[in-house]
Amino acid sequence: MKISRGLSILIVIALIAPWTSRLVRAQQAAPPPKPQEVKSSPAAELAPAREESSVTEHMIRMKGQGIPYRATAGTTFLRDDKGEPTGLMYAVSYTRSDVKDLRARPIAFFYNGGPGSASLWLHVGAFGPRRVSTVDASFTPPAPYTLIDNTESLIDKTDMVFIDAMGTGYSHAVGKAQNKDFYGIDEDVQAFAQFIRTYLSRNDRWNSPKFLMGESYGTFRSAALGNFLQSRDGIHLNGIVLISSVLDMATITFGQGDDRPYIFYLPSYAAVAWYHQALKNRPADLEAFLAEVRRYAQGDYAAALFKGAALPAADRQAVAGKLAEYTGLSVDYWLKANLRVTLAQFNVELERSRGLTTGRIDARFTGFTRDLLAENAQGDPEGPAVGGAFTALINVYNHEELKFGQDRTYNTSSGGGRDWNWRRQPSTGGLPGAPSTSGGFFPGAPNVESDLAQAMVTNPRLLVQVENGYYDMATPFFATEFTLTHLGLPAELQARITQDYYPAGHMMYLHDESRVKLHDAVAAFIDRATKR
Repeated sequence: MKISRGLSILIVIALIAPWTSRLVRAQQAAPPPKPQEVKSSPAAELAPAREESSVTEHMIRMKGQGIPYRATAGTTFLRDDKGEPTGLMYAVSYTRSDVKDLRARPIAFFYNGGPGSASLWLHVGAFGPRRVSTVDASFTPPAPYTLIDNTESLIDKTDMVFIDAMGTGYSHAVGKAQNKDFYGIDEDVQAFAQFIRTYLSRNDRWNSPKFLMGESYGTFRSAALGNFLQSRDGIHLNGIVLISSVLDMATITFGQGDDRPYIFYLPSYAAVAWYHQALKNRPADLEAFLAEVRRYAQGDYAAALFKGAALPAADRQAVAGKLAEYTGLSVDYWLKANLRVTLAQFNVELERSRGLTTGRIDARFTGFTRDLLAENAQGDPEGPAVGGAFTALINVYNHEELKFGQDRTYNTSSGGGRDWNWRRQPSTGGLPGAPSTSGGFFPGAPNVESDLAQAMVTNPRLLVQVENGYYDMATPFFATEFTLTHLGLPAELQARITQDYYPAGHMMYLHDESRVKLHDAVAAFIDRATKR
């Protein structure tokens, strides 16, 4: 008998249905299979944190001379009072390998600021033997970026150690500690001091001439660290280099009722307006112009602000006119601002008509302004302009040339500044026996002026070199000048502080000519500080 095609299909379905039903029920009843677990050995699970290092050999040509050097990238344990590990601090050291006795060769310790910044800026921007190539005062195009030999490295004058603060680079807490345990003025100083002590011992460098070189908050660290090393550890320094300095945080904070920052920022406003040709009668000589603005800032302008609401209307109008002449902002704007323009207001107002915002870290950089009605700058165009290149190449450099951290990402920042402990402990901050550097019962703005003063009193042969950028709006040069002339030092010690100036920003080494000048200035400083 012939069976139709449709009937055949029905018969097949009827035959397989019971099997299908049982299969479905079995699948529903059975628990889903567990993913296969990769078991680690008990030894691996309990493996303690350990120090790691990589040593590589290199050569650089500087001024026609070949300089061989050894790079050591690695982590070093930090320990608590019981000897238990609390952190691993990452650093890269460079030692000249054609020197027979390194014990007499200078050693310099470098770090950046933030707080919460890694040392990559000074490391592969200023003084390390390899440097990130960026476009001056403009946006550096995306990858591929270029890493080149740095002919302005200080390897010709000193061995160098670039230290990454906890939570940055490959530095991190271990054991029961957390990164945030190191986030504070005194906590940070103690970590750096312990690292330096350990480095000097392990590398037999106790008798080498010693230098601290920090940038931005790194200068704040250097003042406190220098005092700590000398007063607590007996480690006397030959010199401290302060690059884009701030020792009193009040000088860069537009606090309610404090007119000083407006005075301190006026010469920087004038310098930046001069650079961007925003002045109606632009002087030919920048330095002469800034000398005039300094005199006005500490004279008539300071006197006018001191009078507050008692300032007569005619005087207010006259001051507004002078401020407009020096800064390029209109008289009307200065009057509406009550003669007090904050940094964020200045940076968005100066080039508003061009649709641009001026940089803070380096005011030579500008970026597009999205909201042309904004009262305050919405960002800093300098960071994006160079940040991509530095982030990419510090990872490439560590992985490929230093042979370290190939399976890790280098943290350029910890973000720890948001949780920073700004209070000082009586046992570690300020002059011996003083309650704290904040001074008295009521806490004030963080300040390490007395730390630097005490370091110079403890060691009257200590030299201090200060590097300033005219277009640095993060740490204005006039504020630094004020701070350094108010340390209360004897004239003989005050004379041991010198200052240099550059036509560049906070990171003056991003400007080619300034990077050469910076190298030469610091090299000469090392020579002076190591002369007996």
